[in-house]
Amino acid sequence: MPVAERLLTNEGSTRLGPDPKRPSCGSSPVGIVIWGLSVMSIVHLSAYQLRVDLMTHRESMSTRALAVEPSATLAITAKANQLRAEGKPVIGFGAGEPDFPTPPAIVDAAIEAARDPKSHRYSPAAGQPALRRAIASKTMRDSGFNAEPSGVVVTNGGKHAVYLTCQVLLDPGDEVLLPSPYWVTYPEAIALAGGVPVMVPTDETSSFTVSTEQLDAAVTDRTKMLMFVSPSNPTGAVYTQDQIRQVGEWAADRGIWVMTDEIYEHLVYGDAEFHSMPVLVPQLADRCVVVNGVAKTFAMTGWRVGWMIGPSEVAAGATRIQSHLSSNVNNMAQAAALEAVTGPLDAVVVMREAFDRRRRTMLEMLNGIDGVTCAEPHGAFYAFPKMAGLLNRRLGGATATTTMELAALLLEEVNVAVVPGEAFGAPDYARMSFALADADLVEGIGRIAGLVARS
Repeated sequence: MPVAERLLTNEGSTRLGPDPKRPSCGSSPVGIVIWGLSVMSIVHLSAYQLRVDLMTHRESMSTRALAVEPSATLAITAKANQLRAEGKPVIGFGAGEPDFPTPPAIVDAAIEAARDPKSHRYSPAAGQPALRRAIASKTMRDSGFNAEPSGVVVTNGGKHAVYLTCQVLLDPGDEVLLPSPYWVTYPEAIALAGGVPVMVPTDETSSFTVSTEQLDAAVTDRTKMLMFVSPSNPTGAVYTQDQIRQVGEWAADRGIWVMTDEIYEHLVYGDAEFHSMPVLVPQLADRCVVVNGVAKTFAMTGWRVGWMIGPSEVAAGATRIQSHLSSNVNNMAQAAALEAVTGPLDAVVVMREAFDRRRRTMLEMLNGIDGVTCAEPHGAFYAFPKMAGLLNRRLGGATATTTMELAALLLEEVNVAVVPGEAFGAPDYARMSFALADADLVEGIGRIAGLVARS
């Protein structure tokens, strides 16, 4: 059976090995073509094309390379940028990055480092010692977690930290509990390590949070790790202190590793609060890896500096892998990150206020569209509206039967780019970032509302 078609289910959870098609690609066909490219082909290889590639390149390319899915969010953003360059008035809600510049002091630190000959040479694979110490101090300051510098490994962005965590902890066949909707990279990182993502579905009725009862139903004797994120990409969900404690104690009692992604720690709104799981559940600390980075907090997505914090043996294993994979992270970027994590949080306060304003505007406008409902996001900078009410109805010149098709229709009819929920394991939904200018946000959602109203 071709790699793209292998799909195993067990007790309602999708279980995927290192080779099969990922859950992020969904299972619905694409019927709307825009400018010769379907959204399906933008987001990932079609099953047909993958079969052709496997037959054509079987002896020259690995199954791993052919099966891995491209990032849907980056692909949608790239397509929107391409159309914008062609003169189309595209408004993109796909980008997962702040629309603010990196603070000047951080940029200046990188420029100064570029002039220092020491930066022109290799540095330790685990990260420059000063940065590792600063990350440990910053973690204590911001979350209360007492991290040792020896447990810190500086990585090429948070995405690389997720990848290294999986490489260090997982053997082929190990299962990883993955609450869905999930960030597009999580199942790919698991599968690239030979692990098996086990989806634990959530929806708006539980505010997109997973319960210990659901985890109990999904756990097996092959379960090695739980991937946990709060605030969440893509839903904006924020777990309460009690929920985090319950999940952490559940994992600790069963000896299951937890990778907790804390990259949106400073982006919470209203009464929501960020809490770090190993702080609330200290007995979990020896089986917990914290992933973080400067990308979201300091508008530094392009600088590519993240980190993982774990027990010393995990950090040592990640360092060994990184020493062969990439050596050290760019020294100028590390200097910028050092300035960021040791400096004030003034910039994030300004960004958070802007995101909160846009969040409230987006929520109100989306819920005002016939056929769209949106749960309130309490963190990160994404809304995750349910758009099932727009399916199987005429919109402009076409009808969409899936949110994958709906994304194509919106791009074609009104030049608005959203990321379809299939990319996150959640058909019928879409992710829309509110990290864009207020005027663009209003115009973009207004275009969708106008299309629906006149159809």
